[in-house]
Amino acid sequence: RQRARFEGIDGVFTNAMMNSAMIAEFCPLDQQSQTMLSRAMERLSLSARAHNRIIKVARTIADLEAKPNIEPQHISEAIGYRSLDRENWGR
Repeated sequence: RQRARFEGIDGVFTNAMMNSAMIAEFCPLDQQSQTMLSRAMERLSLSARAHNRIIKVARTIADLEAKPNIEPQHISEAIGYRSLDRENWGR
């Protein structure tokens, strides 16, 4: 899925390599997903970089489920991974 998505884009092979413009193009969020992510950003005091990372992980989760769009459960799962990462940061 990622190979097909980034075909013809030099130097980009995975979701993790997307820049902000690519995130906007390839990772549109529905209103429920956007609201969920915004609330998590506030609640967890996350940075803009973390915001983009969560979306990239959610895009990968959706790809693994063969879903064409990111759905709220993908955002929720990606937020969960980010929360786990923060709990173990610095250990």
